Amino acid sequence: MSCGHHLAIYNFGIHVAPYGDPAVDGFIQREPLNFEAARRAIGYVGRSGYRGEPGPTSWGEQVFPRFLNGSGHDTGPSSLSLWEDVESLMAFSYSGVHAEALKNARNWNVRQEWPALVLFWVEAGQHPVWVEAVRRFERLADDGPSAAAFTFKQPYDPEGRPYAIDRARVKAISAANAEGQADLMQLVRGLPA
Repeated sequence: MSCGHHLAIYNFGIHVAPYGDPAVDGFIQREPLNFEAARRAIGYVGRSGYRGEPGPTSWGEQVFPRFLNGSGHDTGPSSLSLWEDVESLMAFSYSGVHAEALKNARNWNVRQEWPALVLFWVEAGQHPVWVEAVRRFERLADDGPSAAAFTFKQPYDPEGRPYAIDRARVKAISAANAEGQADLMQLVRGLPA
């Protein structure tokens, strides 16, 4: 994998109820634990914050995909982050604290008629802005996977070639990450779904 690039991930959903409603408390309580688990994870580069909230600087003005229109919500749960490569992002996404949240996501989010996420490469030292991430997300929804907007199921390398994920490396990273987030997993196990 080219060390001259980082992998961006943007995800988006729509909650079943507004923030503050008990129906989404499980999500709200897990969110800071997921951000901390990411920060500790192998291959994590950084994430955008949200304007007006403590934490990292927002990477531009936060915008949302067209799928939010007509939902009755002004915002939806979304995040934008950078990772060293596909394997480190996959290891974080599908194991540990984040995997536990994914398992419960159906309790908090409406059923999606759009992709859950989009992946794309950016030059190392750069970061995407929200509007670019949303544009790629909608492109994936409209046109399917390509080198410009893809998923774990059909990944590409930074040069635009189809990419075979090193599953053994994902497993090894997941195991190493588990050690670094054991305390967070203890906290998560006590939270309501």
